[in-house]
Amino acid sequence: MSDVHSRVSADELSTFIACAFESVGVPESDAKIVSKIMTEIDLLGGSGHGVFRLPQYIRRIKAGGMNVTPDIQLEHETNSTAVVHGDNCIGHLAVKRATDVAIEKAEKMGVAWAGVKMGNHAGTASVYARMALPNDMIGIYSAVGSANHLPPWGGLEMLLSTNPIAIGVPAMDEPPVVLDMATTVAAYGKVKTAAQRGEEMPVGWMVDNQGQPLTDPKRSNEGFLIPVGEYKGYGMALVLGLLAGTLNGAAMGHDVIDFNADDESLTNTGQFICMISLKAFGDVDEFKRQVDDLARSLRASPTLPGFDQVRLPGESSQGKHDDFSKNGIPVHPELTKALDVLAQDLGITSLF
Repeated sequence: MSDVHSRVSADELSTFIACAFESVGVPESDAKIVSKIMTEIDLLGGSGHGVFRLPQYIRRIKAGGMNVTPDIQLEHETNSTAVVHGDNCIGHLAVKRATDVAIEKAEKMGVAWAGVKMGNHAGTASVYARMALPNDMIGIYSAVGSANHLPPWGGLEMLLSTNPIAIGVPAMDEPPVVLDMATTVAAYGKVKTAAQRGEEMPVGWMVDNQGQPLTDPKRSNEGFLIPVGEYKGYGMALVLGLLAGTLNGAAMGHDVIDFNADDESLTNTGQFICMISLKAFGDVDEFKRQVDDLARSLRASPTLPGFDQVRLPGESSQGKHDDFSKNGIPVHPELTKALDVLAQDLGITSLF
């Protein structure tokens, strides 16, 4: 198998994604919003959640599982909170609407929280938390994963998902501090990309129902993901699911639909975004300078044997963003094949 990645510019990728969505009835304005977000995910190195997901989204739209002409509304609203009803839209649209609402409310109230119900899978978590940064805000985002791959600690029934959390904190001259983590050791998107590429998973990502290591991603339905920090990760997955799902009237537990296996049922996926305005807590520049100082002191600290340097959350993604923006976004050969097949099926110009 060739391991040479093709590279495409962000503009080329965004145009291809938008054309694909428009070809199945998504309005041009919505297609552009989703394509921009998906391209940004790939620029940040979120290869399991960007264009990799496009064939799946298109398949789901064709099967009637997503609404291409949604009426996205604010179902509940106060001065500092909102619940966005996505009307079964492409998930990125509902979360982008919630993010915009939260930013607007936080400008006035200092802190704002917006939840989403009746949405769908919306990509990687950090892309939404990062939307806070140009507005001198801290962004906190979480979601109920779009399939259950995690049992409660000590159990066997799949009642929880990866339920990620991302927190973006702005800095002055240093890169922003952006935590983006699943509550499992690996996000399920990494399992899917490993399967497509014919790669084995590292020991520690999944175990089978006897608790033995599972390294073949094509057998992932025979086991489950391992939570970070054992029972602590299970606890995080539970409470984040309550906040991102149950609080909004979105699916959680038994109600979560496996959108990897079911293209037709409504997923009612839930997310939340919280925006915290720095100016509500004091001098914005002083805070950002302090973040810079802390980042530099952490990076300058002595390292253990085997470590070349101390890194901060988000540095790797920022480095990829800088590289990919300049030199193009790498696309794995197996994904290239899948996107070529998709283009032929849709009657649009191939990305490559």
